[in-house]
Amino acid sequence: MTDMTHATEATADNAITDVIFDFCGVLIDWQCRACLAGHFPDELVDEICADDDPYGFYRYEDHMDSGEEFADLIVQYREEFGDDMAKVFTYYIEHYADSLPRMVPGMEELLTDLHSAGIGAWGLTNWSHETFHTAFDRFPQLEAALGGTVVSGFERKRKPNADIYELTLQRFSLQAAHCVFFDDTARNVSGANAVGIHGLLFADADMARHDLRQLGVRI
Repeated sequence: MTDMTHATEATADNAITDVIFDFCGVLIDWQCRACLAGHFPDELVDEICADDDPYGFYRYEDHMDSGEEFADLIVQYREEFGDDMAKVFTYYIEHYADSLPRMVPGMEELLTDLHSAGIGAWGLTNWSHETFHTAFDRFPQLEAALGGTVVSGFERKRKPNADIYELTLQRFSLQAAHCVFFDDTARNVSGANAVGIHGLLFADADMARHDLRQLGVRI
């Protein structure tokens, strides 16, 4: 295993054959603000998009990522935050594709280079089963580049728990020691490392490319 910030040189026993990618913040540039700006007051959008998010968007999205249904959650949301905010949250979910303005720069090229090098590419994401389709609707080239994707909302398992990493390895017939996993959240990287995958904290496409080369991937 590697630590979460730096790759170490691979050996014949753990040569990298496959790379697993998180989605938001790694493959796709997710921006809540891109969906809401221009449709609601700027001050409200700033509050929703702040790290402390007093209106619970991220917290309720986490519930959806765990497999809970929007129809059930919006009842709870309305009780907690009122009708006006429930309308904002509903708009956000119904227009989720607008929060995905682009792929992360350099990642489409990295996927292409991995394919050319004979390295498998896979997805593992905490995402609602109700909105995940927007990722591939917006970026069909991403769906084409990945051999498959495990989505927490479908599986009712989520990072950083070991079971979703183990499911990913089993489903795609991967060996942990031969896999790299990139995520932009430290606890999810630690979760990958805990099951024997080379978990690395994602910064940008150039650093990911550097880390893969350090692990012996010829790209």
